[in-house]
Amino acid sequence: GYLVDTSAIIDGRLLAVARAGFLRGALLIPQFVLDELQSIADAHEPNRRRRGRRGLDLLEALRGQADVELHVLDDDVPEHEAVDAKLVALARRLRVGLLTVDMPLQRIAELQGVRCLNLHRLSEGLRPVHVAGEVLRLPITREGKEVGQGVGFLDDGTMVVVGDGAELIGKEVDVRITGNARTSIGTMLFASVSQV
Repeated sequence: GYLVDTSAIIDGRLLAVARAGFLRGALLIPQFVLDELQSIADAHEPNRRRRGRRGLDLLEALRGQADVELHVLDDDVPEHEAVDAKLVALARRLRVGLLTVDMPLQRIAELQGVRCLNLHRLSEGLRPVHVAGEVLRLPITREGKEVGQGVGFLDDGTMVVVGDGAELIGKEVDVRITGNARTSIGTMLFASVSQV
């Protein structure tokens, strides 16, 4: 099974991964994670409150899935105050993995021998690979950082910088991929307007 942290619950992709049958074993939600989620859902700041409530809705949806085993754990880790430290210690004690989208937490957990499943990394790994020369159709939505550039996004959220696309903002165009770059937030594609 997996202990689930607050970031994975709020992220929203957990439900799709569970529905697809990729998670074996029980999903374990510590009470201290539920408490943290509740405090986010009660926050004064509207975006934070919305994310917290979305997380609570996701847990309800998971509970309704016939093939998902969801348990709330009352186990506390009083020797640690921070939620991340509690999660790592509890995962070690229970000999279970940790489900997260929090990269620093993942690094700390793995250094302490806890196996982790990072939903963001899983999502990145499942994105289609686009190669130089491939033609894609996308809307140009805004200017890029450099003069003359336009920027568009694929359905999966991948940013495409179109070298000669600034004058095409607001239009859907065919672009030819010219290269890509890996960044800390994923892959960014570079393209030029295709003369098909």
